[in-house]
Formats: sequence, structure tokens, C-alpha cells
Amino acid sequence: MAEKPDADAEPPPRPRSGNLREVAERIEELTGLRAQIMGGKLVMSPTPRGKHAGVIRRLRRQLETVGLPDGLDTYEVSSIGLPDDPDDYVTPDLVVLPTEWEEDDGWLASAEDAALAVEVISASEKSREIRDKADWYAVARVPVFLVIDPRNGTWALRTRPDKGAYRDALAGKFGEVVHLPQPLGVDIATEELPAYGEEQRR
Repeated sequence: MAEKPDADAEPPPRPRSGNLREVAERIEELTGLRAQIMGGKLVMSPTPRGKHAGVIRRLRRQLETVGLPDGLDTYEVSSIGLPDDPDDYVTPDLVVLPTEWEEDDGWLASAEDAALAVEVISASEKSREIRDKADWYAVARVPVFLVIDPRNGTWALRTRPDKGAYRDALAGKFGEVVHLPQPLGVDIATEELPAYGEEQRR
């Protein structure tokens, strides 16, 4: 059972230029919601539902089973920062990073170290929010960005970031294999990924 916020806890500071990270960290502490700063804007994400978590678990298990290149592994709840602006960061649902990340005392990985970022779309997410995420990862030059959308059983793979946009994009449906390019060089099966129920797609 989730803990109720402490009524006597000090509320988060009011957002203003220069203190967004402080606000984000305090909100996470008080509410358990995931806070990110994308393009200088504070973005809140709800706690993942069961099927959302199930998609992440199945993707992670596949990546670990098919075998990533030596020195890389999959991580959840790991944030990556925008190059030259550590106050601008996102927390992908799944990210492939060098295994040295496990020995790092910090909480923010370098975007240049991310070989793959995966975002699973929440039922309530808006089209603009999805586009903003893709733009952020492109600006950060994350080489491979995979979006899984359980609302309609689709996926989108974006690669080759250049000048703030991905040059290549490929879309498909659950049941079709996602071919991750080199240096990952692995395939992801999608036929067993769960789709949201009718109530969640409204």
C-alpha cells in the first residue's frame, strides 16, 4: 500500500528559474511521482500501472536474454542528463548503459553513454508530450530511441540523431520484430507485450 503524504511535511518550493531540480526532487520525495525536467519544463509522470510495468519487465528480460554487447546492460529508474545542462534530465523506463554505471555514486548518467532509451507510453500521455520526449532524446544525441505504445499496440524506433531531430524513424505493430541497429545488433519480439484495456485507452 502506498504511503500517504505527511501532512506536516514541508511543501516543495515554488518553481522558478534555477531551482527546478530542487522542486523535482522534493515532489518525488513527497508524492512518489516521477519528476523530470525536459527542455526547462517540470514534467510529472504517474506511477506505472501493472501493464506498463509488465511491458518494461518483458523488454528488459528480452534484452538480457538475447545478449547485449560486452560492457552494456539494462537499467530502470536511471536518469540521464542533457549534455552541458545537468539540470535538464529525463528518466527513461529502460536505458542501456555501460556496466560501470553500477559503480557510480551519482544519480545522473551521461546521455553520451546511453546506447538505447526506451519509453513506454502511459494511458494518459498526450501526443505533444510524446513529441517532446523524442525531441529531448534527439537533442541529447541518444543514438537509439524506442517508444512502445500499449494504448494501440504499436512501437516506433528512432535512430541517427542529428541537429535536434532523428533522421531515421520506423514504426510497427505488436507482433512485429524490432531490429535494433549496431552496435546493439539485437532483435526484440513484441507479440507478447500487453496492451492496455479499453478503459485505459479512453
